[in-house]
Amino acid sequence: MDITPSPEKTPDSDITPTLYRQILGKLPTGVTAITGINDDDEKLGLVVGTFQSLSLEPPLVMFCVDKSSSSWPKLRKLQRFTANILSDDQISICRSLSRKGPEKFEGLPCAPGPLGTPHLAGASAYIDCVVTAEVVVGDHYMVVGSVTNMSEGTGDALLFRGGKFGQYLPIEIPATEPARSAS
Repeated sequence: MDITPSPEKTPDSDITPTLYRQILGKLPTGVTAITGINDDDEKLGLVVGTFQSLSLEPPLVMFCVDKSSSSWPKLRKLQRFTANILSDDQISICRSLSRKGPEKFEGLPCAPGPLGTPHLAGASAYIDCVVTAEVVVGDHYMVVGSVTNMSEGTGDALLFRGGKFGQYLPIEIPATEPARSAS
């Protein structure tokens, strides 16, 4: 299924890719490594910035991956994956898995999860899934996974905003003063 808007339904606009990235780059995203392993024991992986909960009942997640990805076609064939929510100290893992080629897993400690897919040591959380849908949306694939297992790891999630990595810092919100009655 392709849900790309047709040109006759898209209003004329001055939205350039640069402006689009600039504006949407203000919104932080989590950094998630999608991992799998094929029948030859080759570890496969890619990094996504669009990963989120889709449904509670049944438990479903979704992520988006660029149609030009060379890693997604290999992972797609497996029909199962682990979403490793990277911790805020795993920037080097993000960079390693963003490279092309089989050496992207060199030096990365991981262990097989319940589906046999790699769980990256030190990730903030692990979500094991089977692929239930894939939809072409513009220049991306939107992938839906049915959650089969999940577990907490360590650390807070790594965030990406405005072309930079970061971490979540909570804001203290002062208690509101009680309403005063008019006298």
